[in-house]
Amino acid sequence: MDAAVECLAELGWNGTTVGVIAERAGVSRGAAQHHFPTREQLVVAAVEFLTEEQIAELREQAAALPEGPSRAGPVARMLLNLYTGPKFRAALHLWVAASTDDALRAILAPLEAQVGREAHRMAVELLGVDESRQGVREIVQATLDLARGLGLANLLTDDTKRREQIARQWATLLEPMVAEGSGSAAAR
Repeated sequence: MDAAVECLAELGWNGTTVGVIAERAGVSRGAAQHHFPTREQLVVAAVEFLTEEQIAELREQAAALPEGPSRAGPVARMLLNLYTGPKFRAALHLWVAASTDDALRAILAPLEAQVGREAHRMAVELLGVDESRQGVREIVQATLDLARGLGLANLLTDDTKRREQIARQWATLLEPMVAEGSGSAAAR
């Protein structure tokens, strides 16, 4: 799975074939095709693996987070950094390819919707907010949309410094919502 993600990130959709992935993984093309008869099936499995891996990483990082409003800063940085690096680059190559490939879009769109729901659920959990409160769902989604936009800005140049400044400012906007969420959690 790591080989598929690496190939997508480095070579894009057109350069990522079952043969190239198999070679990178150190297995025969036949062995790869035995488990994944098509490139699309292999890539879907890689996206599912990638999603599970990222959620596990976030949960591991969440264990060290402070409680209350001071949680907003570290969580904002975690979420804004989620959409940088080779995993995001691989996903982006898939999105671009699916925008002009109806067969790939048919496979990827439902998976992307599932990944989006899971990212939203994870953001709510990390922030410790109450989604039943007015505007919270939209702010969480805006956080994820902001993160993706900043991830795009980081593709061509290292945007770390600007992203960190934005994360700090965004965290100040999230703090009241996190404080309300932790207050309602304590009242339960």
